[in-house]
Amino acid sequence: MKKSFFKMLNSINKKILPSYIGKDPAKLSKIQQAVLAFRYWVLVQSKE
Repeated sequence: MKKSFFKMLNSINKKILPSYIGKDPAKLSKIQQAVLAFRYWVLVQSKE
């Protein structure tokens, strides 16, 4: 149940939230860092 929920959330994130590939996380704004952290957290939860 938990894994399938995070897989669905991960697919929604890929479509809606912006991607910051190739950018230095230290140079991003706080909101951009929060989006990046949320996307990473969802990705990790979907793999467990």
